[in-house]
Amino acid sequence: MSAAAAIASPIPAAIAVVQQQRRGRSRGGGSGAAAVRCSAVAPTSAIAPILADLRLRCAAPLPVLRRVADAMASGMRAGLADDGAGELKMIPSHVYSLPTGNETGLFYALDLGGTNFRVLRVQLGGKDKRIIDTEFEQVSIPREIMHGIAEDLFDFIASGLSRFVATEGDKFHVPQGRKRELGFTFSFPVNQTSIDSGILIKWTKGFAVSGTAGKDVVACLNAAMERQGLDMRVSALVNDTVGTLAGARYWDDDVMVAVILGTGTNACYIQQTEAIPKLQHLKLETGNTIINTEWGAFSDGLPLTEFDREMDDESINPGEQIFEKTISGMYLGEIVRRVLVKMAEVSDLFGHSFPKKLAEPFVLRTPHLCAMQQDTSDNLGEVESILSDVIGVSQASLLARRVTVEVSDCIIRRGGRLAGAGIVGILEKMENDSRGHIFGRRTVVAMDGGLYEKYPQYRRYMKEAVAELLGPERSNRIAIEHTKDGSGIGAALLAAANSKYAAAQISTR
Repeated sequence: MSAAAAIASPIPAAIAVVQQQRRGRSRGGGSGAAAVRCSAVAPTSAIAPILADLRLRCAAPLPVLRRVADAMASGMRAGLADDGAGELKMIPSHVYSLPTGNETGLFYALDLGGTNFRVLRVQLGGKDKRIIDTEFEQVSIPREIMHGIAEDLFDFIASGLSRFVATEGDKFHVPQGRKRELGFTFSFPVNQTSIDSGILIKWTKGFAVSGTAGKDVVACLNAAMERQGLDMRVSALVNDTVGTLAGARYWDDDVMVAVILGTGTNACYIQQTEAIPKLQHLKLETGNTIINTEWGAFSDGLPLTEFDREMDDESINPGEQIFEKTISGMYLGEIVRRVLVKMAEVSDLFGHSFPKKLAEPFVLRTPHLCAMQQDTSDNLGEVESILSDVIGVSQASLLARRVTVEVSDCIIRRGGRLAGAGIVGILEKMENDSRGHIFGRRTVVAMDGGLYEKYPQYRRYMKEAVAELLGPERSNRIAIEHTKDGSGIGAALLAAANSKYAAAQISTR
């Protein structure tokens, strides 16, 4: 029996059986390995109303999804009209030249977005040869650098980049008289002022680097490369979502949207410049650009539970990034943990003692939920192992295993369906702008991130929501396709598309 089938079994009947088993164990002495003794707990039937309420609040039926999709589209329009007009920042990427496949030459990319940075190089051969070869390396950033000063951080990065350039083999070559060019994927909040400049707003993801506030991160990196004697310049500054879109579109002209669903989440899409009111003063030529929605900040109409609100209240950024806290991998396991805490407090679901490790925030992670939902055994043995190893439940009953899987499924189903509603909101806004050019043809949504890639139930729930909202005819024209690790290659491709030698490339084709 699969985990999904297991949770379909009647929970009330299972409760009765397990209570009888526990009474038998109690008469025989039982075991008590959990760490905290509960002075008074109700029988496991006390979890039934909690579970029923969770099912109801996390169901995300079609009317709720419709409200979320409409609110997402409305929030996008507000953010395009004026900075600060809505929850969605709708940040212009200043990408006006997308990769076409004609790009040639050697280009580098640097991807900085966490405790590691990645460097790669790609040799492009134009329409006929496309990507001839590519190589990459990953470098860990020491904690003292992450908490140090700006010059030390960028010198450390430039030094790693310089060592990587030094290993350039015969397969890679730069035309004589040209500098190497770099696409810089910088996944921290910036106020981007052009394709190759951006002012840092703040550090996130565990970084606390002093001396960078209000500085252009591209200028910082260019200066560090100069100090290293590295003959290279940044041609494009992008975030990971924009890089993913560019990388996917290089292979498929129908790619119009990119979504990251991993530890965090974001989405971007291709927008006509004339439909961006807040950029009209720039008098841009008619064409397209990529808009970074920063959709993690969205919150309008989301079906939240007491567990979401408690987690948000105790977070480092209460009241912010609510959509991200509802649909992304960083938070799904923590929401499930909080539900299980309440169940353990009011019942003997995990025995007569409260598992001490269950009280630790973020001890239960989304990969644990995924592993439990893939359990196909009759006795849910993998679920039992995770409950024992991760939260310290000694000999979890079959009921406890089933309930844990069902709670996980409730939270994952809601997350996937809300992500699907967000995607539909973007598509419908684009359809409105283009008067039929989105749903009247094949349109591709490029997806990346570990949550989407590795969690099949989440992926299925997301796609089901898209199909329900769009209906069979329109949804059949929307292709949702995985683009693995596209942001690095995408940054290199954007460096090529925005190369200062682009005119020379065109003239020699």
